[in-house]
Amino acid sequence: MFLDTKAMRHLTAEDWKVLAAVEQGSKNHELVPTPLIEKLSRLRGGASGVHRSISVLAKNGLIGKIKEAKYDGYRLTYGGLDYLALHTHSQKRDIYSVGSRIGVGKESDIMIVADETGTQRVLKIHRLGRISFRTVKSNRDYLRKNKTGSWQYLSRLAATKEFAFMSALEDAGFPVPHPIGHSRHTIVMTLIDAPPLRQISEVPDPAALYSELIELLLRLARHGLIHGDYNEFNILIKEDKVPSSDPDGEPTTTLTPILIDFPQMVSMNHPNAEMYFDRDVACIKTFFLRRFHFTPTKPGPFFKDARKTVGKDGAPRMDAALEASGFTKKMARDLEAAIQEQKDLVASKGDGETASDYDEDDAEEEDEESHGSGDDKEEPAVLITHCYTAPDPQFTEKIIKRPENHQ
Repeated sequence: MFLDTKAMRHLTAEDWKVLAAVEQGSKNHELVPTPLIEKLSRLRGGASGVHRSISVLAKNGLIGKIKEAKYDGYRLTYGGLDYLALHTHSQKRDIYSVGSRIGVGKESDIMIVADETGTQRVLKIHRLGRISFRTVKSNRDYLRKNKTGSWQYLSRLAATKEFAFMSALEDAGFPVPHPIGHSRHTIVMTLIDAPPLRQISEVPDPAALYSELIELLLRLARHGLIHGDYNEFNILIKEDKVPSSDPDGEPTTTLTPILIDFPQMVSMNHPNAEMYFDRDVACIKTFFLRRFHFTPTKPGPFFKDARKTVGKDGAPRMDAALEASGFTKKMARDLEAAIQEQKDLVASKGDGETASDYDEDDAEEEDEESHGSGDDKEEPAVLITHCYTAPDPQFTEKIIKRPENHQ
């Protein structure tokens, strides 16, 4: 599904209370009974006011019914969860307007947003379960066991974990986007005007960039962490021009890797830590061989050596810090299992999957009765004022090039 904010400005305070009531009721009910919604809403207008708001919310796809339900009630859709998150970000002044979607994948959507000054930011919306429902939506037993509500819970966990790690990594001096705000299954962060590694076809010195990426991986290990998805999709390459000390000299270009996407990050103490570490190393080696025809002269790095460096030179254990923040081991296990399921399902479908395959939320289509107009045409979404579009990432005096057809 795409983020459509056109209805936000038309929702009343009562509508927001009813939507929040459905969310609150969803903690214990997949389908929130209508009487419970009335009780939790506490509207002065009583049941009639609640039913009016329910009609508005259902018409806009923010709540929905479940087919063949045994009682009258409503469930919170991903659209409703999106609105609640945006409402919180708006109240905190983290977001003033919403623009184009600049990325869509198997587990998240990436949007351009802006604050009141027009400064562009990134909104990441976690959408775990999208691939599962696309792949097995004909399997009714699977759908009964894996309700959308549980996927929303896991999406919240993914956002919570990513925001916590992004904050901790920034505090430790790692090159990551600055985390601005977190609400439910969403994160607001600074916009990094840099392409992912996969979009780069040439670099001046592949060996130097490779060494820097491996050192970054080992630095994470010293803090007790393994990225878990360390590949060309989750590393941005920022180009900076450094003026020459010689007035007549040419500026020097530096390439700085920026880490993104942290829901799959695991501890160096994880039972499968060696597998994750080796996979991260292999991903970088494979990409550099395929794209830049570069092969390192030295073997490794190896997990057994990296494990010996954990906590070395006073490096704080960030894996322990996450658990101390309230993200329990059970939460971590649930999230890890869900993310691995997404990977397995994508792998089972083959390599032909593209971003465009993830444009619809089939979980919503399968379980909900339709309440809207049925018009699925996507338009630039607007929140409060006007739309900001994504910048076209251009580099003056390019020293890195992007291939026309990525390998």
